[in-house]
Amino acid sequence: MTGPELDGWTQTQFEAGGTTKPVYRRGSGPAVIVIHEIPGITPKVAEFASMVVDRGFTVFMPSLVGTPGKAPSGAYLASSVAKVCVSKEFSTWALDATSPVISWLRALAKVAHAECGGPGVGAVGMCFSGGFALAMMIDDTVVAPVLSQPSLPFPAGKSDRFASLGLSDADRRVVIDRAATGCEVLGLRFSHDKLVPHARWRALEDALGDKFISVTLDSSPANTHGHKARAHSVLTEDLDNRAGTPTRAALDQVLDFFTKKLSEAKGV
Repeated sequence: MTGPELDGWTQTQFEAGGTTKPVYRRGSGPAVIVIHEIPGITPKVAEFASMVVDRGFTVFMPSLVGTPGKAPSGAYLASSVAKVCVSKEFSTWALDATSPVISWLRALAKVAHAECGGPGVGAVGMCFSGGFALAMMIDDTVVAPVLSQPSLPFPAGKSDRFASLGLSDADRRVVIDRAATGCEVLGLRFSHDKLVPHARWRALEDALGDKFISVTLDSSPANTHGHKARAHSVLTEDLDNRAGTPTRAALDQVLDFFTKKLSEAKGV
């Protein structure tokens, strides 16, 4: 563990299905699973997780790749991308496939719910893990899924990869059914993020209908908000946390979503 951002977090080892990974935990109240982006649990990811804690939730933050607390750099990003691409836990390139790590995350969500109570669990994924919260929806335990810049499968090669949601056909049907029966999904992206193709966003809208809450931040060359051309990480590296900014509004919408689904529903 490096850096002060993880001070106050309790690290445990969580095992499920023969797989063991470190999980950082802090807070009280209903559970939210915060799944980091590439390259790992960076200081900005830890800062976001702390904001969720401050809103009144217990955050469980698994470390799937990288060194917890380490700041991003070009070399670190490249190293983590390489590990994600070769790992059998992540369906980085496959179409119509749910990443194997989802089973482990679903098990973590069930334990978190049992320990923390509430009407269910929230989950937020980012970048390569952006679609993981969608896949976790196949369990009724997950009632507040947030997809931030969902990037898997990586959009390269075949055009049909651009519209893929990173779900097997069976899991896709369950997710669609859950949305049809009322489970809302919050999605965040920058408009010109090449890692989140327009076709994937349309696929989410088509699959989830009016239960998909779409938040697209303008990152066009002419945008007036100062979003850079390659803006990608809505809740972390590209977050401008000043009041009145689009990214601050997006952050507030995420926190309000968790409050509505997890706290207000329970009456706490």
